[in-house]
Amino acid sequence: TVDLKYDDVSYATVHQSAFLRCGMMAVQPIKELWWFKIGASEERVYYYDPTSVDAALMKRAKRSSRDNTSLEIHHTHLSDEGEYKCRIVVWDNTGNSTEPSVPISKEARMMLKVNVPPEKVEITHPTSGRNLSLRCKSEGAKPPADILWTKTSPDGVETEIPDLTKTREIEPAGELYDTAEQIFYQLEENEMIAKISCVVRHHNTNTTIYKNITFVSPAIQNALKVTMQRFAEPVLYSSIENQDGQDNKAGLVKISADPGFKVPYNTSVTLKASAPGVYPEPRYLWWVGDQTGIAGRELHIDNLEEDKSYYVLAENPLGRVVLEVPVHITTSDYSQWNDSSRDGDAMVNDTTEGLDTGAIIGIVIGALIAVFFIGFAVWYWTIRDGTHVFSPKKEKPHTIDEETVPFRSTDKPLLRTISTQTLEGRRSRREPSI
Repeated sequence: TVDLKYDDVSYATVHQSAFLRCGMMAVQPIKELWWFKIGASEERVYYYDPTSVDAALMKRAKRSSRDNTSLEIHHTHLSDEGEYKCRIVVWDNTGNSTEPSVPISKEARMMLKVNVPPEKVEITHPTSGRNLSLRCKSEGAKPPADILWTKTSPDGVETEIPDLTKTREIEPAGELYDTAEQIFYQLEENEMIAKISCVVRHHNTNTTIYKNITFVSPAIQNALKVTMQRFAEPVLYSSIENQDGQDNKAGLVKISADPGFKVPYNTSVTLKASAPGVYPEPRYLWWVGDQTGIAGRELHIDNLEEDKSYYVLAENPLGRVVLEVPVHITTSDYSQWNDSSRDGDAMVNDTTEGLDTGAIIGIVIGALIAVFFIGFAVWYWTIRDGTHVFSPKKEKPHTIDEETVPFRSTDKPLLRTISTQTLEGRRSRREPSI
């Protein structure tokens, strides 16, 4: 008789080693050892014959060194799960050495269960205000994982969140399972930082996974609680002039200005808000005076002409704050900005001072050319109209007075000519000179 000791069910974790026990109560000489995986048919996994053969038909399988008959499977796959059978054949001569040995065979069946730890854990937070809605999902586990929720205090003490309103879903994904759980949690009134953890536990593989989410409210220094017409409830308010900029505490809202908070007249400015460490990322709203707010991290201001104070709201589920952002003009107009006598900051100097020799010579030559062209123009127009303003003095033409010459018929044409010339000359002398 061959008595075997084995486990009805053995467990293994994927990618680790599996151990299937099948040993003899009393050690006897082995004739043959067979291992099979039971499926639609018996699949040979391992065969051993002490006289000649030690063959692993599954490359990842071998005889265990614990008892030489049990089976070990290395780097277990999920597909290795199933029913296995071991068959041991021993020699038995019933204690009579003169009788021929008789082979005795014994079989045992067992199950191998392969467990898979969660492959992925994620946490999401569809939420509104201080009423948090959190959802944690564990993917790809076998069997399904368990989920619980904890909260860590500012001094590092972790406690399970009691009396949670929650819903759980388990969905098959092939041979694995996804587990999702959603909770609803009310933040306390003055709770500015809340660290909440989704703890996924998989007991079969001794696996615990933490997925943390830390809520941080936007904060400002030297804040006052004030009532503003834009909001139904009081908000925390301060000015950037009251922020020292030295505190690296997580959650402080910071404002930067390009090119700066003090700029020349008619300069464009870009204001940018940030809140390092704040979670969830806050939404921002900018406004000036009674104007409609502009949403976004940045505010662009075109051609600033006077000192103005802008306001920005930073808000997330834990809280909201308002910062005043004054932007100043360094000069009231462009001429003052160009004044070289003001602190040495003038951008443009007086170009009428300090002319060099070349500039003076150029001015003189230009003036002479202008005078020349003016004189030439006067001379040209004078010649055109028949008046010689600049002509040299000529002798007075000799004329004959018509009344002093005796009349002769033969001289008549001549007298006409002379008379005509004289009259024309007289007419020309009566005409005004230019």
